[in-house]
Amino acid sequence: MIGEWTRETNGQGLYEITDEVVRQVERAGVDQGLCTIFLCHTSASLVIQENADPSARRDLENWMNRLVEENDPLYTHTSEGPDDMPSHIKAALTQTSIGIPIVDGKMVLGTWQGIFLWEHRRAPKRRRLVVHIAE
Repeated sequence: MIGEWTRETNGQGLYEITDEVVRQVERAGVDQGLCTIFLCHTSASLVIQENADPSARRDLENWMNRLVEENDPLYTHTSEGPDDMPSHIKAALTQTSIGIPIVDGKMVLGTWQGIFLWEHRRAPKRRRLVVHIAE
């Protein structure tokens, strides 16, 4: 089964998408298999991260912004603004697809794990996601 949806973002940040992926898995009715989530963009990414304490996500965002700063004089790909190249670097350091096993009809996620779309651009965006569920 393949499902697709879009997610609106309000700029940089981690946006939890776990519930939508759970709905896709439930619709598929697969007992044992693999759920693959793919993000069709190069300036955002996907991560599995703690979903209980928001400070973990804030710390991760702050660390990444310090690691990959805007306005680096080495950047030449800046046509869309100072967050243009940093957003691509951040996406390259993380991932644009995630595979999660399905056991007994449910994704195998740890107690505090959630699936997040990580928006690296400052401006609001519409992001396209594809979920493939296979037995």
